[in-house]
Amino acid sequence: MSRKRKSSPSPRPPSRPTSGATGPIRTDTSARPAQSAEPSAPVRPWLVLLVLALVAMGSLGWWFALRTPAFTFSPNANRNVLLVTIDTLRADALSAYGGPAETPNIDRLAAQGARFTFAHAHVPETLPSHTSILTGRYPYQHGVRDNAGFRVPDGTVTIATRMKSLGFATGAFIGGFPLTKRFGLSPSFDQYDDQIPEVTSAIDFALPERRADVVVGRAVEWINLQQGKFFAWVHVFDPHAPYRPPPEYLERYKSQPYYGEVAWTDHALGPLFDRLATLPRPTLVIITADHGESLGEHGELTHGIFAYEATLHIPLIVAEVVPQLSRVPRGVVIDTPVRHVDIVPTILDSVGAPADATLPGRSLNGPIRLGTDTDRPEYFEAMMGNLSRGWAPLRGVLVGREKYIDVPIPELYDLAQDPHELKNLATSESDRSQVMVNTLRTYNTAAPNSPTTESPETVRNLGALGYVSSGPQPRKDHYTEADDPKRLIWMDQAIHRAVDLYETGHQQDGIAILLDLIKQRPDSAEGYEQVGSMYWETGQPDKAIAILETALKNGITGHKVPGRLATYLTKAGQAKRAITLLEKLGPSDVDSINALGMAYGDPSVGRSADAIAAFKHVLDLDPTNGLAYQNIAKVQLDLSEHDPSQLKAAEASLREAIRVDPALASAYNGLGDVLAHTGHVPDAIEQWKHAIEVDPKEFDALYNLVLTLGREKRFDEAQRYGQMFLATAPPAYYAAELARIRQLLGGGKLHPSGS
Repeated sequence: MSRKRKSSPSPRPPSRPTSGATGPIRTDTSARPAQSAEPSAPVRPWLVLLVLALVAMGSLGWWFALRTPAFTFSPNANRNVLLVTIDTLRADALSAYGGPAETPNIDRLAAQGARFTFAHAHVPETLPSHTSILTGRYPYQHGVRDNAGFRVPDGTVTIATRMKSLGFATGAFIGGFPLTKRFGLSPSFDQYDDQIPEVTSAIDFALPERRADVVVGRAVEWINLQQGKFFAWVHVFDPHAPYRPPPEYLERYKSQPYYGEVAWTDHALGPLFDRLATLPRPTLVIITADHGESLGEHGELTHGIFAYEATLHIPLIVAEVVPQLSRVPRGVVIDTPVRHVDIVPTILDSVGAPADATLPGRSLNGPIRLGTDTDRPEYFEAMMGNLSRGWAPLRGVLVGREKYIDVPIPELYDLAQDPHELKNLATSESDRSQVMVNTLRTYNTAAPNSPTTESPETVRNLGALGYVSSGPQPRKDHYTEADDPKRLIWMDQAIHRAVDLYETGHQQDGIAILLDLIKQRPDSAEGYEQVGSMYWETGQPDKAIAILETALKNGITGHKVPGRLATYLTKAGQAKRAITLLEKLGPSDVDSINALGMAYGDPSVGRSADAIAAFKHVLDLDPTNGLAYQNIAKVQLDLSEHDPSQLKAAEASLREAIRVDPALASAYNGLGDVLAHTGHVPDAIEQWKHAIEVDPKEFDALYNLVLTLGREKRFDEAQRYGQMFLATAPPAYYAAELARIRQLLGGGKLHPSGS
């Protein structure tokens, strides 16, 4: 999964500035076409006079500057604003930054706007980083510290809130699962387009996403409908692991598929930028990334654990797209340190809105105009290891080009001389380290609130269930060098290796790696979660349940362990135990609420009204949750045995599930069931076939298809799908069905000559 970065160092300042100093502004000519040679022409007297006049005014260079002024912007309440965030984009990947990925569309904007060479994120994870971008506040201020287990608090003021109050139409177009409505960033957006598939398996680091061209297409459709000024946020997810660019880009970047994803993303963004040039209003465009990607540097394969420059240093470009035939300014390159929290003040400044003194950032128009500004330290953190794995928390601060990382084995780097952070100066320059520690203390460095911090009532409830023992807790009062992320990066590597083995057919080897991991680190929530899922999907439900119960006994009640355990208990015929567990814990996220609804809806429990209420609660949090609609339909199907009118309601729920999540194979299977019950057998067959096309592991649809095709005397098809079912369905869950299909095939009943 990891790829070493092609040797192409990040842009460096010409010299190391002292603390508080900033770099100069430079004209960006890197993307300007070279002038072709022309035959000499006779000198005309009027031209000589013009040149002399210009010399009298100053210089010939002054005249060219007048023709093509350097980029800046003035407040304009009537301009549009477009924010583009490219997930997992290293600054040094773009060709505008000297990187190996060809990105002509982004380069064009950089060549006529402001390109910041020393911009940084505050956290190398998608949800908390985007929350900082959209609120203009540090992670400890907005409270979102990790992707897992957090949701933006209700009432949080975002840039969408501010722009809507100023009369702008607001639209968001989302490419990746971590930013779907369930995570709380959608309020104040008139349209929040996040039609992304639900997570159906935890045994994969590939989060559900939409391709960049699809996201851009939806954004352009919305822009075409706008009559007035708008604020649009477009998020594209493609550079995120695993790196699977379209075939043309995979071929061009065979040895570097990550850069193929970056080049493809730039291509997909082209129509969006082109459309802006045809609008009657100018559009301020801000392009950035939520974080970068390690690509194996410092032992990290992707991102989220460390806060080295590979994941913290991000591109930041501010430009303006004006109506066609308008004069295009010269781009500028700015070395002044800037941060994500500067984006909200910049947008407010660009539309003439009053500044908010409570925000920690500043408008970037100051550095753009002056080429310098008062330096401000940059706070950053990486809490995933702490919150999900029990490691030491990681925080740090940047001052000028000096960077301090506060972990049990502290780190200090001079980025001007050591941009790849290879020489730790924390010990040799202890006085400077202490200055940086004091600077870091000016920020809120208290331990983050998290799902792993349980209330006394929750602890008592778990004790009554027999789950909490004296095992290790995810949070500690004191962390030692043994808890330093540098000492524990092997765990992250082990999880990646286990997943890779599982996906390549070596399931037991993957399980063995994870079992060894949790033996060494019994506080690894992710280790328990992954091995539990592997046990379940390899037909070992008892082991899956047992390992997740062990996690609870070791005090791991956060992450996704309780919800996953409850789901497995329900599917294993222990719905009442699942209800007891979740009611005692109090379901706190979409997944656990869905799991509680499934348990309520189990026929052995019969709490249909409670089940539907739970699923509707899910839809309140995440209106595009196809699983919730599908689960409502399952309850309605069960009720239809006594009330046939519920069949129509179930059909409507399933069609809605498919509308919001076209990749939900199980919904097509359910719709096939309903259609078969209502006498629409040919349509049912097509739905089951489509379910298998979407997911060949949709075994219920495969089984239904075999039996129905046999009854319809479509024997060749029945034979083909029957063999597929026998070859792929797991015996642990489909023993009876496998026996029946085997009997039908062996007895000739799925053949024209059969009885």
